[in-house]
Amino acid sequence: MSKTLFAENLEQLYPIAKQILDYTSTHKKFAFYGEMGVGKTTLIKALSLQLGVTDLVSSPTFSIVNEYKANENTKIYHFDFYRIKDEEEVFDIGYEEYFFSNAYCFIEWPEKIPNLIQDMVHINMSIAGNTRRIEVII
Repeated sequence: MSKTLFAENLEQLYPIAKQILDYTSTHKKFAFYGEMGVGKTTLIKALSLQLGVTDLVSSPTFSIVNEYKANENTKIYHFDFYRIKDEEEVFDIGYEEYFFSNAYCFIEWPEKIPNLIQDMVHINMSIAGNTRRIEVII
């Protein structure tokens, strides 16, 4: 199953985030694909805000993972694997504890860890001019 959404600007990602969460309501693991600058982090911020996060949501490029608290003690883990050289590094941070928890996991640059991306919603983002295309695949 898939759904395609379009945003003419980054602000439109906020209402789109609600549509994505409604469409994927039984899922908590998301892999975000797209070139640098397409809006992956902004969409993750919008999704996190929809889930009740009040913390600052930013890309964990150097820390690899950020943890946010949301409504009702819900946890969200935000990963950025851009700097990962191989999957062994992800084992070293204990990815299983995050990926197999009941927490939301938002993963940027999942193509760096293809063997570890299982049973996840795939969000493919692209941009042409000012229009962002967001394909959500369950």
